Amino acid sequence: MPASHRAYRRTETLDYLQSMLGQLRQMAEAERLDMLAYLIEMAYIEASDIIRGERPSRVNHGKRHGTA
Repeated sequence: MPASHRAYRRTETLDYLQSMLGQLRQMAEAERLDMLAYLIEMAYIEASDIIRGERPSRVNHGKRHGTA
């Protein structure tokens, strides 16, 4: 798959995820599920940051910074 197609697909996926997270947050807030609404909001913000290029899309799990 060409890189430009992958980038477009990734953007489309992130937009969709952000939209769904926004709807889930509203549902959680309507049911007064405060902690769940908060956690969904954090995921929404993370998706927003990735879309804007302010965060990497991958986190290096299992490796500590500064160690070999």
